[in-house]
Amino acid sequence: MNKEYTAVIKQDGNWWIGWIEEVPGVNCQEPTHEELLKSLKVTLQEALEFNRQDALAALKSGYKEEKIAI
Repeated sequence: MNKEYTAVIKQDGNWWIGWIEEVPGVNCQEPTHEELLKSLKVTLQEALEFNRQDALAALKSGYKEEKIAI
């Protein structure tokens, strides 16, 4: 499944700032547009993995994982 997210970006003075619309807390600031996109991608991947691990740790056992698509 191909996952796509929306990066909102803008230049603010000498910096590029951006965040991912669909995932609260994923925001970055970099000196170039290209670095910002790379940083957002890495930060998004880390946030999704952390959220996944956190959710599974809270359940401990007796759960079932199922894929859904929207």
